[in-house]
Amino acid sequence: MKRSGTTASPRRRLPKALTTSSPARPARQKLDADAGRVTLAIITGAHGVGGEVKLKLFTEDLSAWRTFNDGALTLTSHRRTMARFAEASDRTAAEALRGTALTIARADLPPLPDGEYYHADLIGLRVQTPDGTCIGRIIAVENFGAGDLIEVERPDGKLFMAPFTPEAVPAWDAERLILDPIFAG
Repeated sequence: MKRSGTTASPRRRLPKALTTSSPARPARQKLDADAGRVTLAIITGAHGVGGEVKLKLFTEDLSAWRTFNDGALTLTSHRRTMARFAEASDRTAAEALRGTALTIARADLPPLPDGEYYHADLIGLRVQTPDGTCIGRIIAVENFGAGDLIEVERPDGKLFMAPFTPEAVPAWDAERLILDPIFAG
């Protein structure tokens, strides 16, 4: 089974992960579960005096989308990690956008070939052993450069991480992820 994880655009290896705005917290992919939305980038601050903003990207290419947050923000131009929105005409307006997540509906992401996945599709999956014992739920997907790691929350609230490799995860589908008990922290 081919494995490749992505946040918002298909990739073969080493996908980007979402991050929180806190520099002390590691990269984290999250899905806004109540709205079925996926975050493609976060505005990290203003750049210059003309309303441009700096972005932390969680996709390879933002150019496929023009509107974000249900039409609240309209992208007018971007250069990799810099962008300009119609709603921010000066530095003050750009600074006000700091921390804003740029989201789209999960349904707006393109379909993937078999064996590939979006990180957002793993989050919330039930994790169980091959014999069916429930271990917990996936709360995050991390990637620190050596491959995807799933962060699992046990029913008692304790967390552990496991590699998303064929040895650790022999199977997964839209309902559950099977994790070898050796990797269950």
